[in-house]
Amino acid sequence: MKNPRKDMANALFSELLMADQLARNRLSKVLPKGMELSHFGVLNLLARQQTELSPAELARAFHVTRGAMTNTLNKLNWAGYVHIRPDWDDARRKMVAISPAGRAARDSALAAITPLIDDAVKTLGEDIVRQTIPVLRSLRMRLGEEDGV
Repeated sequence: MKNPRKDMANALFSELLMADQLARNRLSKVLPKGMELSHFGVLNLLARQQTELSPAELARAFHVTRGAMTNTLNKLNWAGYVHIRPDWDDARRKMVAISPAGRAARDSALAAITPLIDDAVKTLGEDIVRQTIPVLRSLRMRLGEEDGV
């Protein structure tokens, strides 16, 4: 027996997953050489926050393990894109800030992906995009609640 609600939920998640995969592939192709999407995400967050964050805070923000975030931060540190220092209040913790080179790399990546994003908005239409954002945000927040975030 058909269940329209389950069919709709399946179609929603199928479209979200496929759109995510296609967007990641297209964005990865236009990022500056050597930059991964995860690197851009961290640099973009640090640039927008304009403050230091701990690796644990970054891991929570991206819903990844601390080990995965440490791996990303090590690559960004090696490239000179972030500064990692001990937390002066708790020597067991570290704090991460974007470096001037990281800000330049983030800005370069943003300049590379902006035409792709602008084209998608233009193709879909601003009204549809404006209507879709609250729906996606609500879904993201609901899924985050299930993770205890």
